[in-house]
Amino acid sequence: MNCRHCDTRLRHVFLDLGFAPPSNAYLTDADLHRPELYYPLKLYVCDHCWLVQTADYTKAADLFRADYAYFSSTSSTWLAHAARYTDLICARLNLGAASLVVEVAANDGYLLRNFVAAAIPCLGIEPTADTAAAAESLGIPVLREFFGAALGRQLAEQGRQADLIIGNNVYAHVPDINDFTAGLKSLLKPGGTITLEFPHLLRLIAENQFDTVYHEHFSYLSLGTVQRIFAAQGLHVCDVEQLPTHGGSLRVYGVHRDDPRLSTPSVRQVLDDEVGAGLSDLSVYQGFQTRADRVKDDLVAYLIEQKRAGRTVAAYGAAAKGNTLLNYAGVKPDLLPFVCDVAPSKQGKYLPGSHIPILPPAVLTAQRPDDLLILPWNIADEVRNQLSQLATQGTHFITAVPRLLIR
Repeated sequence: MNCRHCDTRLRHVFLDLGFAPPSNAYLTDADLHRPELYYPLKLYVCDHCWLVQTADYTKAADLFRADYAYFSSTSSTWLAHAARYTDLICARLNLGAASLVVEVAANDGYLLRNFVAAAIPCLGIEPTADTAAAAESLGIPVLREFFGAALGRQLAEQGRQADLIIGNNVYAHVPDINDFTAGLKSLLKPGGTITLEFPHLLRLIAENQFDTVYHEHFSYLSLGTVQRIFAAQGLHVCDVEQLPTHGGSLRVYGVHRDDPRLSTPSVRQVLDDEVGAGLSDLSVYQGFQTRADRVKDDLVAYLIEQKRAGRTVAAYGAAAKGNTLLNYAGVKPDLLPFVCDVAPSKQGKYLPGSHIPILPPAVLTAQRPDDLLILPWNIADEVRNQLSQLATQGTHFITAVPRLLIR
């Protein structure tokens, strides 16, 4: 396998999580009686451009299907984040009725609904039918396609270049990152701005966030690597913000190479932080496997201990990161009998691989568990606040990453 960006031969394994099904391939009752596809879940690091990437075994069209079950609007924290971004970017770029905003991977309209409310013309690009339909129901025009260089050129030729292109948690999801970036270049109006948000590789390594690895994430990104990818397509990173979302993300601001906006001091600061953390040192990547194994071992030991003690344990949040953790740890319903999730699209289904049933949160009131494992640890505070009544009744809240924590 060669690097998706610079084509260097990949020789260094960063993380090997064995075999797993796609993390968002939730199962129906009928699916339980059919074979389930598992793929290797292994990451390599390029020792030339330092892009971290999954081994090539799956295709985007197989992962992001019509019934894709992730709806961004189910998280109140994420909706608030989107609203704050809208206020910030509209003021910063002076967006108005004469502007065009395009969001790539618009999902269910969680973000563009704010631009519709502000009467700013917008367009969503979203290939998964169920989420696209949800966005359209909010009055958002949607192109149901995968984005890349061809679509970017097509929209530009139609006179639909954007003043602002938004990509939240999509840059890591594209199998051909060079083609995708070329599409951003074509779609961007002269003087326009791109903002991309993605989990920061530095935070993944520093905080042992190995469960954010799954097949839908083709790339794991640092600012230094993104800067190289942008430069190769005639783009320039002029600013960056560090965000708390998804365990620590970056929001990069991209412009055309000839744009007069210069890089802010924050760009140099993040680049220096990455060098200081060893992101261009192979030893940092080669020591990560042991840290992931420790989390897995501690979780399994804890669940077995609770079972032997006669204590009940359930989980909350049928998140992709939870599926990575449970499948790597080999956890099945005998140790974790059910998981609750607020998304109707997931309720009544089963987690891929582990086959743990997904139930509505109301079940927690009737079957109050002794312990509740919060799988989407990045919104653990939100979950604890929503379920504070359980805590008053004696339920302990558990997170497993970056280490086992009981509250």
